[in-house]
Amino acid sequence: MVATKQFTEAEIDEFGEALNDVKKPLKARFRALFILRNIGCDRSVEWIGKCLNDESALLKHELAYCLGQMLNKSAIPTLVNVLEDEKQEPMVRHEAGEALGAIADPSVKEILRKYSQDPCPEVAETCQIALGRVEWVEKSGKDTNSPYDSVDPTPSASTSDVKELAATLVNASLPLFDRYRAMFSLRNINTDESIKALAQGLYCEDSALFRHEVAYVLGQVQSPVAIQELKDRLFLPTENCMVRHECAEALGAIANEECTEILKQYVNDEERVVRESCEVALDMAEYENSEDLQYAKV
Repeated sequence: MVATKQFTEAEIDEFGEALNDVKKPLKARFRALFILRNIGCDRSVEWIGKCLNDESALLKHELAYCLGQMLNKSAIPTLVNVLEDEKQEPMVRHEAGEALGAIADPSVKEILRKYSQDPCPEVAETCQIALGRVEWVEKSGKDTNSPYDSVDPTPSASTSDVKELAATLVNASLPLFDRYRAMFSLRNINTDESIKALAQGLYCEDSALFRHEVAYVLGQVQSPVAIQELKDRLFLPTENCMVRHECAEALGAIANEECTEILKQYVNDEERVVRESCEVALDMAEYENSEDLQYAKV
């Protein structure tokens, strides 16, 4: 999304300073980030890049995600630096790899190919999928824009048969790229049947990356039929923090009373990324239940 109104450099700097102000509540910094993402200019990219040394892995992962969704090629050097930095948390490096795939400039293929062999499975799997997307975009000349105002990591599948898609989704012998395609098709069909089938992906123990993406797209559809599955993974203390945090944010997007009560229980979780996700998710839930037309107004 690109903002329709024009902003002065001073206004953009004001949002950038708010984003980088560690004294501000995390929810306020997230709102500043989303405004900069929606503006989408090079100056916004610079401000977002300045924040990538923050102490919050949750914020940094969202910074990288937004840089990818902005589709601004000026972000590529920053994202490459994050991907290469092994001191960054895996969830942040993963998001940088996915963002490079979203921008899909052919120049990123070599770095994605290199990190497709990373020792961290979440990073390696992400870069394999991102490389697949870049090559698919090159070959097809198409994009992977979703109905949810986002750039998906893969195209959706060509079939709309829910049972076939459900079988593909949970088949651990298939490439993740193909299972992602099934995931996005189930999301786009958006019936109770397809969402229930999609939610079964949360129980696929072969890939934390995959489970985290399932949780993310369940947040996009905001369907209460998936609450139980999201609860199951959030409540599981041995689950990867990437997955638990996405489950929390999905519950915040669904935003009914049950979800709000769950998030209040976990706002003091031992895992920092889960605590912070609950904080942000509660802010999102408040927005979903308000009369505001846009979460991050521009």
